[in-house]
Amino acid sequence: MEKKLRLRKNQDFKKVYKRGKSYRNRNFVLITRPNGLTNPRVGFSITKKTGNSVVRNRLKRRLREIIRIKQHNIKGAVDVIVIPRKNILNLDYQQMESSLVHALKLAFTEKKSS
Repeated sequence: MEKKLRLRKNQDFKKVYKRGKSYRNRNFVLITRPNGLTNPRVGFSITKKTGNSVVRNRLKRRLREIIRIKQHNIKGAVDVIVIPRKNILNLDYQQMESSLVHALKLAFTEKKSS
């Protein structure tokens, strides 16, 4: 995933947490907020409860790859924080991809009808 598509600064994360809208499914929580830029940015928030650093970094690498492949599902200039739930470790890559795409559809199809 390109650096311009990443949400990296703590200040940006705080803005999204404070003013963003939340969408959930069984495996993910997505928080979205318009960013006023020309492109979407995605950040990941993975707690230590998920596992040690090796587990968390492997999970982030997988999620970044899924987002890189499926970035066309993110509509508009928004900041998105992806928060995986603990049971995500029980899923294989295809199940993880399917669940994340489902969460993205929840987030970006509801916006059109609102």
